[in-house]
Amino acid sequence: MQAAGQRLTMRTTASRGAKAGRLASGSSRTARSAVVAKGTDRDIQIIPSVLPADWANMGQCVADLEAAGVDRIQFDVMDGNFVPNLTFGPEMIAACRKYCKTPFETQLMVSQYASETMLKDYVDATKGPNGEPGVVIVHVEACDHLQRCLKQIRELGGSPSVALNPHTPAEMVKNVLCDVDHVLVMTVNPGFGGQAYIPTMLDKIRELRAAIVAGGYDVDIEVDGGIKADWTISQCCDAGANCFIAGSGMFAYPTLKEGCDALRAIAKDAQAGKVLPPP
Repeated sequence: MQAAGQRLTMRTTASRGAKAGRLASGSSRTARSAVVAKGTDRDIQIIPSVLPADWANMGQCVADLEAAGVDRIQFDVMDGNFVPNLTFGPEMIAACRKYCKTPFETQLMVSQYASETMLKDYVDATKGPNGEPGVVIVHVEACDHLQRCLKQIRELGGSPSVALNPHTPAEMVKNVLCDVDHVLVMTVNPGFGGQAYIPTMLDKIRELRAAIVAGGYDVDIEVDGGIKADWTISQCCDAGANCFIAGSGMFAYPTLKEGCDALRAIAKDAQAGKVLPPP
């Protein structure tokens, strides 16, 4: 418990120090403060979901995604209970590790029973080639004891993160912001790829970013669902997100690199103030 508390203190203190340094170096403290408050000072990360991939050739897929320059690769784990679909187990995720060194991210769209009984398996499968922590995301809706689950992920050597379905208010995760590295805002209802983006999630992103900045936490905001290289990623970035999960929105391009580059370019433009309006 003490070690976990020390890690949290160091992470929060480092975050505050980094923010202070960025503010001090800015030409306009007021303008820079506004940028930090929106979250547009954080690194852009492009994270493809492998749902649209050829599942019979997943090793080659993750190798191709690495060559495209992505920041992480997400595996959407579905158990047919929490969501009406079945996808990947830890064995398949672990098998993909030998094909690339890019960090993995596992989103557990599973029941509480599956999450609690298989948590170690998924944390281990998601680790990097040298045992580096992989991002393991649990859904707030599927965890009666969310803080305990997040603590277990970190103790097992993972990077604990939490996701919220579209109907779930931001308030549900504010008390665990000190325990996570990422908050994932679902911009579709989980379970299937290719769904249409829900634009009303922008207020939730803004509310979460404000809470993160107010608490001095070093936490990224991810968005997942209907994200494309258009106004969707631009608006989410402007609202305070910096990690973008794209499935069909990236695989639709002639090459994966073109998809990755297009997504990153529009997000960076949004960080610079060039925000695309909704249609």
